[in-house]
Amino acid sequence: MASELKILLVDDFEMVRIGLRAALADLGFTHVEEADSGQTAMDMLNDGESKNNPYSIVLCDWVMPGVNGLEVLRFCRKHPVYKYVPFVMLTAEAEQSSVVEAFQEGVTEYWVKPIAPDVLERKLGKLIANMKPRSA
Repeated sequence: MASELKILLVDDFEMVRIGLRAALADLGFTHVEEADSGQTAMDMLNDGESKNNPYSIVLCDWVMPGVNGLEVLRFCRKHPVYKYVPFVMLTAEAEQSSVVEAFQEGVTEYWVKPIAPDVLERKLGKLIANMKPRSA
């Protein structure tokens, strides 16, 4: 199933994207696209929707210049295609108030960076096991 899922990886730091992309590839994820900003992520989400090829999972950093991860999350939750797509806030921001705010806005999971490959594998496995099939 991993190879069928289309993942959008959003982080403004290239080294973070490179590391996560490599870890995802090691886990069998072959359809991973990257966005270096929240605005680029929203453009890519729109593009995926318009081409009837939406993303299956969004892994998004919170703290980015311009459009932050919380704004990307809100954008997703307002669009019918992405309303229930698993959205993981992947960030170094671990304050309880931030975690609460993310869950109030509809985040699926909240993972604190850095994340070890074995932890990524376990958490993604659980996330995928709980995914609902996309309605036609």
